[in-house]
Amino acid sequence: MASAAQWLEGARPRTLPNAIAPVLVGTGAAASLDGAVWWKALLSLLVSLALIVGVNYANDYSDGIRGTDDDRVGPLRLVGSGVASPAAVRGAAIASLSVAAVVGLVLVATTAWWLLLVGAACLAGAWFYTGGAKPYGYSGFGEIAVFVFFGLIAVLGTEFVQAERVDWAGLVGAAAVGAFSSAVLVTNNLRDIPTDSVTGKTTLAVRLGDPRTRTLHLVLLVLPFVATLLLVARTPWALAGLLAAPLAVRSNTPVRGGANGPGLIPSLRDTGLAMLAWSVLTALALGIG
Repeated sequence: MASAAQWLEGARPRTLPNAIAPVLVGTGAAASLDGAVWWKALLSLLVSLALIVGVNYANDYSDGIRGTDDDRVGPLRLVGSGVASPAAVRGAAIASLSVAAVVGLVLVATTAWWLLLVGAACLAGAWFYTGGAKPYGYSGFGEIAVFVFFGLIAVLGTEFVQAERVDWAGLVGAAAVGAFSSAVLVTNNLRDIPTDSVTGKTTLAVRLGDPRTRTLHLVLLVLPFVATLLLVARTPWALAGLLAAPLAVRSNTPVRGGANGPGLIPSLRDTGLAMLAWSVLTALALGIG
């Protein structure tokens, strides 16, 4: 039976910036429209956190029963390592996704009914990333899904439930967070190219190959700082986002230097930290502006 520490590791806490960053930027965008609502921001954060934990457990379960985690370089996988049963991990995934659904219903009830459709799409995206007969994460669409769900939908959804509208600044911020989130997944999949190739998990990194995947990581890290320059049209304070650039450079250094396997774990950490730093600075800038 898995210990509490192992369940926590299985939830992959290093991915939590992917859930926190979009809510910060979405709330900043809402504040720039004088529409920030603190309790809706907190509920949005709870939905986002529950979703990403649910995704992580769902991936652990689906990859584990397929055997694609039997020889893994990264963090502990509960099913693949045998410390937890598939049924237990599946139950944890369903419980986390259920929390996201219930809290999301509160936001739907206080905003707009059609958000139910968005929520249903998010839940389906979470489960079928590696679940089902033809998981889209095994076909190279993972980065696109992360860009959409933890970038566009998460940021613009957070802005909308508070300000009851979205604007160009929110869209620019959403694209930036989506690029950061995709860069996190690119780092993860770059590390796993050797094992994914053997197990038939055809991620985007497997399709592109090692050199082009490393280039993609750099491009994705540059895009948020282009977004920073665009957001100056809303407020000059947006330039504060450039202060996150050193973290982005540090996160790309192992990738650019040809690191493999465990050598890419610092890049995975620093890409998430760069995203979180950029999001905090940009959210504050939009709020002040």
